[in-house]
Amino acid sequence: MEQGIHTIRDLFAQLGLQNSDAEIAAFIKAHSPLPDFVKLADAPCWTESQATFLREELAEDGDWAEVVDQLSAALRGC
Repeated sequence: MEQGIHTIRDLFAQLGLQNSDAEIAAFIKAHSPLPDFVKLADAPCWTESQATFLREELAEDGDWAEVVDQLSAALRGC
């Protein structure tokens, strides 16, 4: 199986967020649990541009889609 080209740290940097392991863990803790009925991009923690990026990457099954799915799972406690 091919490894994704982006990491969760890369995604946080792309979103303009602090991306150390501790900061990522703190973000996930602060914004969890995200209810199953809320799409990741619709979560209140995103700016408009961040939400747009997340929506577009998932819709296009883009380069970032795999790691966006990983973030979604982490925010849902999966």
